[in-house]
Amino acid sequence: MKLGLLLLAVLPAAVYAQDSIAVMSNDTYPNTFSSGSSNVQPFNNQARRFNDWSVSVGGGAALMVHSDLKSIYDKKINWGYNSYVSLDKQITHVFGLSLIYQRGETTQKAMLEGAAGAAAGVAEAKTKYNQIALMGDINFSNILRRVDNHSPYRWALHGYAGAGVMGYKTSLHDNDEFRWSSNPRRIPLFMEQKLEFNSFYFQFGTGVKYNVSKLIDIEARTMYIISGDDEFDGGGWAGSADYDPSSKVSKYNMIDKRRSDNMWTVNLGISFKLGKHPSHLAWHDPLQEAYYKANVLENKENDLVVCEKGDLDNDGVCDDWDRQLDTPAGARVDGAGVALDMDLDGVIDLYDKCVTVPGPVENQGCPTK
Repeated sequence: MKLGLLLLAVLPAAVYAQDSIAVMSNDTYPNTFSSGSSNVQPFNNQARRFNDWSVSVGGGAALMVHSDLKSIYDKKINWGYNSYVSLDKQITHVFGLSLIYQRGETTQKAMLEGAAGAAAGVAEAKTKYNQIALMGDINFSNILRRVDNHSPYRWALHGYAGAGVMGYKTSLHDNDEFRWSSNPRRIPLFMEQKLEFNSFYFQFGTGVKYNVSKLIDIEARTMYIISGDDEFDGGGWAGSADYDPSSKVSKYNMIDKRRSDNMWTVNLGISFKLGKHPSHLAWHDPLQEAYYKANVLENKENDLVVCEKGDLDNDGVCDDWDRQLDTPAGARVDGAGVALDMDLDGVIDLYDKCVTVPGPVENQGCPTK
């Protein structure tokens, strides 16, 4: 019985309480996902304040660094090139995604040890590559921006990381096994990796961007590329014989113990920001906007301007809303600036000798009898 009475008392309250936060089946706001006091609206193209798409192109140097054959050999740099184009989508003011295509070529050299090295001399290899990747972009400047930094926001530090697939072609020339010769018949070592899903690679790096205008950014970017492939530098097939000291094939793939030939690129690029809005989301920090608005409120003039038209009759009621602009000096007035006449006899209290009893004007507001 007690449980029944308790349910009878609680259920109506629960039903009516749920009614105020019920999920609405239409597009009307507010609902359970927004505060009733919030200024909320659907997020669509009309509500967007910033551009969030861009196209980037760039290029620079490419070097095979952590590999068997290296681009920096005998204190000399064998320059290669790298170029890229990407479609960039800014998700938030801190994070974005890019679909990037890269193409380039590296030149690298190495020399085998002992008699094999004396016979082959310095081997030279080239790698021509094509890469497609999905890359994340973190805007560190929007994360680390100081509260008291009110300088123009023109420079930004970015961090990048991503993964993708690549294809490449390599060639290796030396003076022994991998040379052009008809007697004995020998040719350089040529290898090819198709652009397939099993040719996975990773990359990460950092860059500095400069906001030139609302349409253009320029950037200096450096990336480290992990191929996960010991054939990427052209040093030979990654078969068991290539790592067997007793086999007779050249051991270029055993010069470095790593089984991943990695590359380093340094690029200069330009981004073309797309859209009709005056600024791009990557250059906007919502916290900085909040700090700015708070600072404006803190330093705003608090003087309230009253009586813009003055108070000509000095009755204490501004002429902006005074209904009697010529109130006699000393007369008490109501909120509208009209002189008081308590007994409503037509004689204001200032001149009325009988304030509480009606009387004619000729008798100074007092009764004649």
